[in-house]
Amino acid sequence: MRQATLCGLALIANLVLMAGCALAQTRTIHIWSGVAPGSEHWSWKERVIHDTPLGTVVFNVVTPTLTAYLPPQAKAAGTGVIIAPGGACVALAIDQEGFDVARRLQRNGIAAFVLKYRIVPKRQEGIPNINMDEACKYGIADGIQAVKVVRQHAAEWRISPKRVGYIGFSAGGMVASGALLQPNVAARPNFAAFIYGAPFGVMPTIPRKLAPVFMAWAQDDPVALDAIVKFYDALRAAGDKPEAHIFNAGGHGFGMRRQGTTSDHWFDEFSYWLEAQGLTARH
Repeated sequence: MRQATLCGLALIANLVLMAGCALAQTRTIHIWSGVAPGSEHWSWKERVIHDTPLGTVVFNVVTPTLTAYLPPQAKAAGTGVIIAPGGACVALAIDQEGFDVARRLQRNGIAAFVLKYRIVPKRQEGIPNINMDEACKYGIADGIQAVKVVRQHAAEWRISPKRVGYIGFSAGGMVASGALLQPNVAARPNFAAFIYGAPFGVMPTIPRKLAPVFMAWAQDDPVALDAIVKFYDALRAAGDKPEAHIFNAGGHGFGMRRQGTTSDHWFDEFSYWLEAQGLTARH
């Protein structure tokens, strides 16, 4: 009898676990109806490469999408985060700066939306020397549109339209900053995080009274350190008080990789910050 009872309890526990997993949803939608404005004559084909040192990397994005990672209803906090991966606006490190982050947020009850934004064709090996303002303008337009789309689906996705934020990695920080700094105050995200990311072109005008900002970077970043510090200083000069976590080591592009450095824990610090902002409590 005891064994049968234990087996019955185990079966119930498994069914509950399976039900929770079933309620955790993933879906992908286009963010524009029809062709994205400005890319009507783009003829290149999207290319996906798996098993790179960065995981899956996407090139030549023409059709921007959002992939939603929705937590189970019983666990949903009512907060949504749009994730903009990096890649110099010529590629997207969509695993370790996208899907991996989304799954962590989803497990914590936060709805996550991976933005596959438009990028220009990569024409050379390594990090190209390009005009970032020009290369990223399509991604920025997609990033602004993504906020609108998430808010339009807020009721369906069980989030508050007043709790929609951004997290941008590296060049994804260009996308996140474009949404955060846009002139239309009502269309801005409600919070934003920049992980070794910033505006990498001409420093835009920083409005006053921005939504809360979180930043994290490593002191030994060989790629973006100057731009990140410049952005932080510009935010401070405008009267904002960004939360800043400066790690001793970690380099550039650490994402969700474990390197044995304190930068491994940036996500924990971001989670604590979300909690302090009241964004993890159920809405």
